[in-house]
Amino acid sequence: MTKYANLINDLKEKKGGIIEAFHAIEKEYSYLPEDAIVEAAKTFNVSTAEAYGVATFYSMFSVKPRGKNVIRLCESAPCHIAGADEVFDALKRELGIDVGESTEDGLFALELTECVGQCQATPVITINGKAYLDVNPAKIPEILAEYK
Repeated sequence: MTKYANLINDLKEKKGGIIEAFHAIEKEYSYLPEDAIVEAAKTFNVSTAEAYGVATFYSMFSVKPRGKNVIRLCESAPCHIAGADEVFDALKRELGIDVGESTEDGLFALELTECVGQCQATPVITINGKAYLDVNPAKIPEILAEYK
């Protein structure tokens, strides 16, 4: 049994199970290692190219190592107008990284995303899918402290 089997095998009969398997792998490893994609391809009886296609098509997946806690800043118009640029600058200052990078300790990755469906309370960031609403630069240290 391989190290990914427990994350993949229960989903092999489920339609669209490869996407759920990739979510489970990402939750455990923060990205999709090459050998996990290859194993998923075999398990779901698709070509390795098809599995890579799924892994690289969806922006929530990464095939490169990244920080354990993935911070996504919404860059849609409502968030932008409400001050997302200031939140982005605060995140970069606090973490010491730019978009597409991870902190040296491997704790955080910083990404941009389109609308997360919380336009009633902008700007919005998500960390590992958890939404933080009405974010401003002063809230960033407290939010990040939850993950340290």
